[in-house]
Amino acid sequence: MKKYLLITATMFLAVSFLQPDTLAQRTKLAQAGMKFLSVPTDARATGMGETFTAIESGSAALFYNPATMAFGDTRGDVSAGVNKWIADINYVYSSFSLQPADPSWGKFGASVMAVNYGDLLMTVVDGTTERGYRDVGTFTPTAIAIGVGYANALSEKFSVGGQVKYVRQNLGVSPISFDNTGKMLTEENSLTTLAYDFGIFYKTGFKSLNFGMSVRNFSTEIKYKEDGFQLPLNFKIGVAMNLMDFFPSLANQHSFLLAVDVSHPRDYPEQLYIGGEYNFMKWVYLRGGVSFPNDEKEYNLGFGIRPELDGIKMAVDYAYTPFGIFSSVHNFTVRFEY
Repeated sequence: MKKYLLITATMFLAVSFLQPDTLAQRTKLAQAGMKFLSVPTDARATGMGETFTAIESGSAALFYNPATMAFGDTRGDVSAGVNKWIADINYVYSSFSLQPADPSWGKFGASVMAVNYGDLLMTVVDGTTERGYRDVGTFTPTAIAIGVGYANALSEKFSVGGQVKYVRQNLGVSPISFDNTGKMLTEENSLTTLAYDFGIFYKTGFKSLNFGMSVRNFSTEIKYKEDGFQLPLNFKIGVAMNLMDFFPSLANQHSFLLAVDVSHPRDYPEQLYIGGEYNFMKWVYLRGGVSFPNDEKEYNLGFGIRPELDGIKMAVDYAYTPFGIFSSVHNFTVRFEY
């Protein structure tokens, strides 16, 4: 198993660093498009500062590390939520997972994330006006990502998982010119592509210490007009552990999950993520997390409850993120387990 883990880890490092770019190109920053794929979704993960690479979870794993979906004490779950992002941009997301009757078949899942950017003003150059341009209406950009994922535990300690995503971004129409009748001629700016996520998850055997790695948004280069760009590829490694393992007398009523992730994204410098989740009686959850270096995002806070109604397990989570000069971000998620 250790040999297999070493081979897999080497493969992940190769995928992350040995892109078809040259070394000079890899040092560029802000060279990725379709950045909506990098915005956090699940409120539990967001409340913990997005330190979710090495944490067992349900279908929310499809947004972070698909391999962690293989483990869990439920056959599956359904979740939905909204992330009220900066600049009045709203992200709506949903996911579900299902384990067939035979656990050896693994778990199947699906995810979707859609973005509402709102209406934006559309203008054209016009030298006859005082401003040098004139308004010609509005346009509404949209974006969506739909994924199908799978995870399987190859042993009691080790799992692998992956996801294929259909990604589409529509930046609306742009004016080109006017015909003889004064009618505005436009063209649509939209792109579609496939993106791939995959990960591994390993239970070390030392108490509850877990290790995980993931690669997200792997794809070919795409372009709107002339300049091509890549999706926001991100390689993450992380560890997580319940610190109450060291205090057996408290473990029945309390847990404190500490997680640390290191991120190597394509389009900005490496970042360190540290997050924690305190749980009392598997009922009330308090969360917090930080990441650095950052320009505007300061920290993450969150809480959750897990009531059980008429035999149906559910979870309600909320996360709050102050964003400096921008408005604060609020993230809500509701999940049902079966």
